Amino acid sequence: MQIILAKPRGFCAGVVRAIKTVERGLELYNVPIYVLHEIVHNRHVVENLKRQGVLFVEVVGNVPAGAVIIFSAHGVSNAVVDEAKRRDLRIVDATCPLVTKVHLQAEKYSRQGFEIIIIGHRGHQEVEGTRGRVNGPVHVISNSAEVRSLKVTNPRRLAYVTQTTLSVDDTREVIDALKGRYTIQGPELSDICYATQSRQNAVRKLAREAEILLVVGARNSSNSNRLREVGERSGLIAYLIEDAGDLSREWFSDKSVVGVTAGASTPEEIVQGVLEKLREYGADRVCEMEGVHEAMHFKLPKFSSGSAN
Repeated sequence: MQIILAKPRGFCAGVVRAIKTVERGLELYNVPIYVLHEIVHNRHVVENLKRQGVLFVEVVGNVPAGAVIIFSAHGVSNAVVDEAKRRDLRIVDATCPLVTKVHLQAEKYSRQGFEIIIIGHRGHQEVEGTRGRVNGPVHVISNSAEVRSLKVTNPRRLAYVTQTTLSVDDTREVIDALKGRYTIQGPELSDICYATQSRQNAVRKLAREAEILLVVGARNSSNSNRLREVGERSGLIAYLIEDAGDLSREWFSDKSVVGVTAGASTPEEIVQGVLEKLREYGADRVCEMEGVHEAMHFKLPKFSSGSAN
């Protein structure tokens, strides 16, 4: 059995920045560090930070007044920021800069009087954060079928933004449907997260040789789920696994070439654990495909020395 590793795979610059932000917070503050939601969508990352003393909460109200709170890479709404300030919290914002870019786009369109359409998945933290940055009408749609049932106030003043971790194919389909029905403004597809695009492109390339695809990532990771979908659309049998413990020997009984990739919040050591298990199943060749070398780097956010106010 041959294993082909996708390139690029795993951690993106936004995830690296978010994790380093929490680690830097542990170094700087001699107090408990609270993180709102999972810093990134990966159980292994979260558990590792918990072991270092990080406390994860789902609502700002669970953070003691005056404590340090770090916002996750997915971003938060204005209401969350305001509540943190009211509680006199020391705020560190680990929102991915590419998500912040979407926030700024949505805010700009809203100020210009446009009704906003967010192309994304309802309930996802990134989408809810973007939604909460807009003062005015906001709609969330995830597929082209929802465009047909969309009811807007002013069809001549519409603008869209997109969740950064979507499938490029899905996003293009929704945008085309919107443009087929309305005169609408919005960013180019190239504004989708670079890591989302490059990892999906790598899967498409992988599909030319592989017979089965393993996507190593969390089940609640949007970009990992999209990688699995891209693999399936490319004709592969595709599985989303969190780690080696999710593997089943029966998957590989008649497959000689296995492609392996990882979501943008998946540590490389988890991928290596999967490879070790595959070697037990008979994999005797592991190679990495030629692919894009990612050199993107984001600076860490500012760290407050005082209270949020």
